[in-house]
Amino acid sequence: MAASMEITAGRINMLQFMKFIGQLKRVPRTGWVYRGVKKPESVSDHMYRMAMMSLTITDPTVDKDRCIKLALVHDMAECIVGDIAPTDNISKAEKHRREEEAMRHLTSLLPDGLKQEIYGLWEEYENQSSPEARLVKQFDLLEMILQAHEYEELEETPGRLQEFFDSTNGRFQHPDVLQLVGSLNEERGCHMTDGTKDSANSQAAGGVTSQPHTSSHTS
Repeated sequence: MAASMEITAGRINMLQFMKFIGQLKRVPRTGWVYRGVKKPESVSDHMYRMAMMSLTITDPTVDKDRCIKLALVHDMAECIVGDIAPTDNISKAEKHRREEEAMRHLTSLLPDGLKQEIYGLWEEYENQSSPEARLVKQFDLLEMILQAHEYEELEETPGRLQEFFDSTNGRFQHPDVLQLVGSLNEERGCHMTDGTKDSANSQAAGGVTSQPHTSSHTS
C-alpha cells in the first residue's frame, strides 16, 4: 500500500513538474517586450534554438549531450520567477536567490537521480564552471542577437535593435560561434545598407521615419 501511494505521488509530482515547464511556452522574453516587439518569443522558444545550436556544433572536443542539457535547463526557473531583466532594478544576488528557490521547488518534484542532475546542471551554468557551460552562455548570446536580427527583418527596421549586438561585444570566443556571428553580421550589414537606401528614398518622397531608443537587456 505504501509503495503504491509513493508511486502515485511520484506520478502526480511529475505531472506538476511538466505543467510548470509548460509555463515557459507562455513566458515572453522581457527584452523584446520592453522594446515593443510584436509577438515576442517565449523563453522556451529561446532555449529550443540554443539546444539546436548545441546539437549542431562541429567541435569534436565538446560534450554535445551536456550542452543540450545545459541549454534546456539554464532558464528553467523562469517558469516561476519570470524573465527578470536588468531594467527591472533587481540585483544579481536577488535574481539568483529567486531562481535558486524556484529550482529547488521544481527539482523537489522529481525522483532523486533527476533532482540532483537537473539542479546540478543549473548550478553549473550559473557558476560557468565548465567549458560546456561557458559555450552554452555564448549560444545564449548568439541566439539573442540572431533573434534581434530576425525581428529587424520582420519589422523592416534595420538597426533598431543594435543595443543587443553592442551588449555582446568581446563575449564570443569559440571558433564555431565566431564564424556564425561573422555570417550574421555580414548578412545584417547588407540589410542595414539596403535599409539606409530605402530610408533615403522614403525621405526624398516626403516620408518620415523614426526609431525609438531604449536601453539594452542581456541576462
